[in-house]
Amino acid sequence: MPKKSRHSARIVAVQSLYDLDFNGKLESTKSSVLFDGRGDSETESLDDELKIYASYLLNGTLEHLEEIDLVISEYSKNRPIDKIDIVDRNILRIGIFELLYDKSTHPSVIIDECVKLSLSLSNDVSYKFINGILDNFRRDQNDSAQR
Repeated sequence: MPKKSRHSARIVAVQSLYDLDFNGKLESTKSSVLFDGRGDSETESLDDELKIYASYLLNGTLEHLEEIDLVISEYSKNRPIDKIDIVDRNILRIGIFELLYDKSTHPSVIIDECVKLSLSLSNDVSYKFINGILDNFRRDQNDSAQR
């Protein structure tokens, strides 16, 4: 899948998670093929490969949400997860999911993509927070894998 399509799929997945989170449906939705917050015609206009990758990210994140949120809580020592901006929280969720479960994408690419998502979807300083959390998690993963 082209890099641009993966980036677009990540945007769709973050937007869907945002919608579920904002509307209090995150915990009750364990699997979603639909992209919440999008109309049927908007969803149908998306490229098939983009929909497949966005579904993979969305469903995988929802399936492992409890584990992912524990990781975010562990690495966000000064800001409880419920106090993290909703966009940032869902960018982090996608990033942690990919770092844990997508071994086909290099961790640096995942972190870079999340920083780009933050720059385009969040405020001007959030990218530093997101980069720090994901980079520290990646570093600890590498350290434990080398032992």
